[in-house]
Amino acid sequence: MTSIGTGYDLSVSTYSPDGRVFQVEYAQKAVDNSGTAIGLRVKDGVVLAVEKIKHSRLLVPNSNKRIMTAGKHIGVASAGWMSDTRHLVKRVRDEAHNYHSIYKADIPAKIIAERMGMYVQAYTLYSAVRPFGVSTLLACKDKDGPQLYMLEPSGEYVGYRGCAAGKGKQVAKTEIEKLNLEELT
Repeated sequence: MTSIGTGYDLSVSTYSPDGRVFQVEYAQKAVDNSGTAIGLRVKDGVVLAVEKIKHSRLLVPNSNKRIMTAGKHIGVASAGWMSDTRHLVKRVRDEAHNYHSIYKADIPAKIIAERMGMYVQAYTLYSAVRPFGVSTLLACKDKDGPQLYMLEPSGEYVGYRGCAAGKGKQVAKTEIEKLNLEELT
């Protein structure tokens, strides 16, 4: 059975007959149409890079940052809508601060990725909200060393040695696979 979205894309709480949630797929399309974001976990750290597509010559350089810090040990890069990125970065900062105020320690990478994955996934459940149109790369350094996670608009989060999101993700992934990331510094 195939669906074209007619009537099934009005709400995230409506599934098509073949089990698809079109709102999540539309959010993923927003990511796929944005500039590329790349993350590489190497031996002694994580490298984040983004491609900023210049839509107009009138834009002020460095005014629309897509790499941000969310804590002294957490960095975030994004591909997708900047308004959603800013919302998620604020949430990462809040989660890190709350964890630190309770446990008096920096939040581990796996826990921040899990909490953010649950938060993003909650926005795919209710008809009053929409899924986030952003893929977020979380770079973190904790007791286990450097970590890299990617959060998808569906709420899925996966740890990577190297990952890419955005318009040029296939080309970037092909090049990343050629690298020996465990040996790079």
